Amino acid sequence: MELLTEKYGLPKRIKLEEINRSTIAIVKLIKSRIIQKDAKKIIEIAEQIKSVDKSITVKLISTENVCSKSKALFADNNIEIIYREIQN
Repeated sequence: MELLTEKYGLPKRIKLEEINRSTIAIVKLIKSRIIQKDAKKIIEIAEQIKSVDKSITVKLISTENVCSKSKALFADNNIEIIYREIQN
């Protein structure tokens, strides 16, 4: 089976999760806050995914530690945030 990162031409260290056939989530479960700089990188990853398959919907799986400017950037780029706790 082809890895999702390989399919979309992304580095293997980026974690992707297939939610359903038309939705891919970028998994960013970190203890620190996601700031605007991180959000821009996540948006670049989403654009790379969409360049391979335009019909795909990209979401972000993250903890609730996301700054308001990042939330606004994600909203402007149609990236929904799915909140999840870090599993130890």
